Amino acid sequence: TSLYIALHTQHIPLHCYLHCIGKAPSPSCPHCPNVDEMVPHYLLGYLQHCREHHVLILALGRNATSLSFLLSDPSTTLHLVQFVNSTK
Repeated sequence: TSLYIALHTQHIPLHCYLHCIGKAPSPSCPHCPNVDEMVPHYLLGYLQHCREHHVLILALGRNATSLSFLLSDPSTTLHLVQFVNSTK
Protein backbone atom coordinates (compact mmCIF):
# COMPACT_ATOMS: atom_id res chain seq x y z
CA THR A 1 0.00 0.00 0.00
CA SER A 2 2.84 2.43 0.60
CA LEU A 3 3.74 2.19 -3.09
CA TYR A 4 0.20 3.20 -4.07
CA ILE A 5 0.19 6.08 -1.61
CA ALA A 6 3.54 7.28 -2.90
CA LEU A 7 2.38 7.06 -6.52
CA HIS A 8 -0.95 8.79 -5.79
CA THR A 9 0.60 11.63 -3.80
CA GLN A 10 3.59 11.95 -6.17
CA HIS A 11 5.86 11.51 -3.12
CA ILE A 12 8.11 9.05 -4.82
CA PRO A 13 11.81 9.56 -5.52
CA LEU A 14 11.41 11.03 -8.99
CA HIS A 15 13.12 14.29 -9.94
CA CYS A 16 9.96 16.40 -9.66
CA TYR A 17 9.40 15.45 -6.02
CA LEU A 18 13.11 15.46 -5.19
CA HIS A 19 13.35 18.97 -6.63
CA CYS A 20 10.45 20.10 -4.41
CA ILE A 21 12.28 18.94 -1.29
CA GLY A 22 15.63 20.34 -2.42
CA LYS A 23 17.29 17.02 -3.28
CA ALA A 24 17.51 17.45 -7.09
CA PRO A 25 18.67 20.50 -9.06
CA SER A 26 15.66 20.43 -11.39
CA PRO A 27 12.37 18.56 -11.86
CA SER A 28 13.36 17.48 -15.37
CA CYS A 29 13.73 13.87 -16.37
CA PRO A 30 17.43 13.08 -16.81
CA HIS A 31 16.69 11.05 -19.94
CA CYS A 32 13.84 12.92 -21.67
CA PRO A 33 14.43 16.54 -22.70
CA ASN A 34 11.91 19.17 -21.55
CA VAL A 35 9.79 16.71 -19.54
CA ASP A 36 9.35 16.79 -15.78
CA GLU A 37 9.93 13.41 -14.18
CA MET A 38 6.54 12.84 -12.56
CA VAL A 39 4.43 9.71 -11.94
CA PRO A 40 2.53 9.85 -15.27
CA HIS A 41 5.82 10.18 -17.16
CA TYR A 42 7.41 7.38 -15.13
CA LEU A 43 4.52 4.94 -15.61
CA LEU A 44 3.47 5.82 -19.16
CA GLY A 45 6.01 7.81 -21.13
CA TYR A 46 9.52 7.15 -19.90
CA LEU A 47 11.55 6.04 -22.91
CA GLN A 48 14.14 4.28 -20.74
CA HIS A 49 11.42 1.87 -19.52
CA CYS A 50 10.08 0.91 -22.94
CA ARG A 51 10.61 -2.82 -22.43
CA GLU A 52 9.10 -2.82 -18.94
CA HIS A 53 6.07 -0.87 -20.14
CA HIS A 54 5.62 -3.34 -22.99
CA VAL A 55 5.53 -6.18 -20.44
CA LEU A 56 2.89 -4.24 -18.51
CA ILE A 57 0.78 -3.82 -21.66
CA LEU A 58 1.07 -7.52 -22.47
CA ALA A 59 -0.15 -8.37 -18.97
CA LEU A 60 -2.94 -5.78 -18.63
CA GLY A 61 -3.91 -4.94 -22.20
CA ARG A 62 -4.39 -1.43 -23.48
CA ASN A 63 -5.71 -0.34 -20.07
CA ALA A 64 -2.05 -0.28 -19.06
CA THR A 65 -1.87 3.06 -20.88
CA SER A 66 -4.38 4.59 -18.43
CA LEU A 67 -2.91 6.13 -15.30
CA SER A 68 -6.24 6.00 -13.47
CA PHE A 69 -6.58 2.28 -14.27
CA LEU A 70 -3.03 1.52 -13.12
CA LEU A 71 -3.51 3.34 -9.83
CA SER A 72 -7.03 2.22 -8.96
CA ASP A 73 -7.80 -1.25 -10.31
CA PRO A 74 -6.87 -4.04 -7.87
CA SER A 75 -5.95 -6.36 -10.75
CA THR A 76 -2.93 -4.18 -11.53
CA THR A 77 -1.23 -4.52 -8.13
CA LEU A 78 1.13 -7.38 -8.89
CA HIS A 79 2.01 -6.05 -12.34
CA LEU A 80 2.57 -2.51 -11.07
CA VAL A 81 4.86 -3.74 -8.29
CA GLN A 82 6.80 -5.83 -10.83
CA PHE A 83 7.10 -2.78 -13.10
CA VAL A 84 8.43 -0.58 -10.31
CA ASN A 85 10.87 -3.27 -9.15
CA SER A 86 12.14 -3.87 -12.68
CA THR A 87 12.82 -0.17 -13.24
CA LYS A 88 14.91 0.46 -10.13
